[in-house]
Formats: sequence, structure tokens, C-alpha cells
Amino acid sequence: MSWKGFTKGVVRAPQTVKQRFNVGESTKDAVYIDAERRFDELETETKRLHDESKKYFDAINGMLKHQIEFSKAVAEIYRPISGRLSDPDSLVPEGNAEGIRACEEYENIVKDQLAALQPELEMIETRIIRPADELMEIIKVVRKSTLKRQHKQLDYDRHRATLQKLQDKKDKSLKDEKAMYKAENEVEQATQEFEYFNDLLKDELPKLFRLEREFIRPLFQSFYYMQLNVFYTLHDKMQGINIGYFDLTLDIEEAFEAKRGTIQQQAEALSIVKFKATGGRRPGQSKYGAGRLALKDRSSAESSPLAIEGGPSAPSRASSNPPSRRATLDSASQPPPPYTAELSAADQSSMNRANSTGSSWGAAAKAKGAAPPPPKPKPSRLSGTPATPTATALYDYEAQAEGDLSFRAGETIEVVTKGASEMEWWVGRINGREGQFPGNYVKVT
Repeated sequence: MSWKGFTKGVVRAPQTVKQRFNVGESTKDAVYIDAERRFDELETETKRLHDESKKYFDAINGMLKHQIEFSKAVAEIYRPISGRLSDPDSLVPEGNAEGIRACEEYENIVKDQLAALQPELEMIETRIIRPADELMEIIKVVRKSTLKRQHKQLDYDRHRATLQKLQDKKDKSLKDEKAMYKAENEVEQATQEFEYFNDLLKDELPKLFRLEREFIRPLFQSFYYMQLNVFYTLHDKMQGINIGYFDLTLDIEEAFEAKRGTIQQQAEALSIVKFKATGGRRPGQSKYGAGRLALKDRSSAESSPLAIEGGPSAPSRASSNPPSRRATLDSASQPPPPYTAELSAADQSSMNRANSTGSSWGAAAKAKGAAPPPPKPKPSRLSGTPATPTATALYDYEAQAEGDLSFRAGETIEVVTKGASEMEWWVGRINGREGQFPGNYVKVT
């Protein structure tokens, strides 16, 4: 923006604010307002026409290119990773020769389709997208004229307001007379400029709308025929495909099931495809299952007794053949022996040791003093379940309709649903009977 345009924008700013908030007088032309509304719609729809036709052009190109890339990806999957020891088919020259050949034939067919559609796609570019661009350029020029007309309207309203203010002044000085003379000249010039652009747009915008309709008619017809040619070419090429790898006599689902076979069950049987193992494991058991070393350690542990079972000769036996950690944990997981009244010497010594330890802990606890008393029971109002509100009947009430609750004066009613006020119907329960009753017949307790 030039400095001159910036200064004009600053001068017009107060009038712009007044016009936006409908303050003061503002010039309005109903004919031009309707024409401007239609012009805004024309601009929006022309932009949309350009964008959608471009998207259609890119979609046809993209569809065929994606088909080619799809066939290349399938062919790469069919080919084995030769020279790798991790590939079971690394010594085979081709993993799926028929599938690879089918992918190559399909890729060649799609490339032929893309080459055959190039003339139609170029026609979409030249007959739809490019004319839409040219129409957008015309609309941009017209938009500049509408913006110019808006600026002239602001100047016209601004100078008129200034002149009206000077004319309404009662005691005019010589300075006011000069200012009024200047304002009259500015109003006259602003009126001529505003009426020029206003009349120009009111006269030529309807002509532009009529020409736009004539412009769209051949454009739409060309797009229709080009679209027919595109789909006819695609259908003709795809209908003539005879690769031989696919059984086109079967239904789509049947052909899929026939090709898949038992591959899904075989893949699901692999352990590596399971994200999380099922079932828990015992303490000390490996996360990934027992291997040969663990089984060997367990067998050796079961054949040799533990140190605690050996009596006086246990240390020498433990040092000569130490049990594994796995075997110790597994033996700990065995159920305890049945209860017997007689105790062995080793058991007696163990019990004496436990008693001595327990007595030492008891002595330490007594040294701290007496245990504190238990806390008082929790009040009912602090319990998790809130108490059901109740109400006392003030009068007798007989059911007037089905679903009402009858009661006598003095009875206690459990309030299930309480209304917003006493003048509404409440829901209560008495001895298992539930129904509605008037709220002004009871008193909440």
C-alpha cells in the first residue's frame, strides 16, 4: 500500500466504524446490494468450480499411480529376501513366480490406461481448469471496482456529514463560511465519483451474470463428456484383463477364501504374533518358559535332599552338590506336610527359636506401653449410603387414580422422589407400596 492510500485509509476509518455499527447516515442502494450479493456468490462458486475440477484431475492421476505402486509393493512381498539366513526361501530364485508375473502384467495394464487417459486429462486441464482460472482473473478485476465504489461511498457519506454539521450551526463565523464552501465542493465531487462507480456496477454486473451462465453451459457439457470418456476407457481396459492368476468365475469372497486357505490359522499359531502371554506364572518361573537348563537343575535338585533335611551331615552334602535356586523355589511351592502331634528334634529346635524370637518382640512391645483403645464406631451420617428422607402424613389421603399412594394421618412415608415445592406430586413408599401423593399432605421429618 502506498503512503497516499494509507493516509486515505486513516481518514476513512471513523466513517468505516460508523457504517459497520450503523451509526449516523449511510448511503444504501437496494439494487446494488442485491447485485453485490450475487457477485459474492459468483466469486465463491467459481473458486469452488476451479478447486473441485483440479481435485478431480488429481484424483484420476492419483488413482492410477496408486494402482501401479500397489502392484510394485505386492511384487516385492512375493520376492524372497535372497542371501539372508533369516529367509527360509533364500535359496529359491523366486518366492512366488506366478504372483510376481501377475503383478508385472497388472502394472503394465495400468500404465497403458494412464497413457490412454492422458488426452482426456489434458482436456480437463485446458477446457475446465484453465477457463475457471481466467474467470477468476476477471472476477478479481471486478472486485477491485467494487472496492473502489465502497471507498467512494465512504467519502461521500463523510463529506455529507461534515457539510450537514456546518449547515446546522447557528452562529457562523467567516471561517465557518469558508469551511462550508469547501465542504460543498467536496460533496459535489464525491457525489460524482460515487454515482459513477455505483451506476457502472449496477449496469454491468447483471451483464456479467448473464455471460457467466453462458460460460458455464459449455464448461459443464465438456466435463460431462470427458468424464464419460474417462470411465469408458477405464472400463474397457479393465474388462479386457486376462492375467490368469485370478479366478474371475468365483464370487469376490469365495475367491478371497480360496486364495487365503489356512494361512490365517498358521499365522495365528506363531508365538511371536501374540502380544501378551496368557496365564500366570509361579514365583521364580521364567517369563519365557522353562528351558533345558532349568529342567536339568530341577531334576538334579529333586534327586538331592535340601540341607535342612540332612541332619548333622547336611553341610558336607550341600557343599558337594548344591541345589539350584529354581529347585529351592519349586520345593517351597509344594503343599505342607500333614499335622502330627510328635515333633522331631529339628522341628523342636526351630520352634524354640521362633518362640525366643517372638518373646523378644513381645518384650519390646510391652516396653512401649499399653496399646491404644480402638476408635469409636463411625456415625451413621458419615456412612457411604445416605439416609432415605422420610415424611409424616398430616392428613388422610385416598388414592384418586392408579399409581397413587394411600395413607393415614400420622404414618411415616419414605420419600423416594421429592418435588421442587410442596404444591407438586411426590413419590413415596409405605411398607413396600410405592406411589404418588400430594406434597402438601405431609411434613418432612
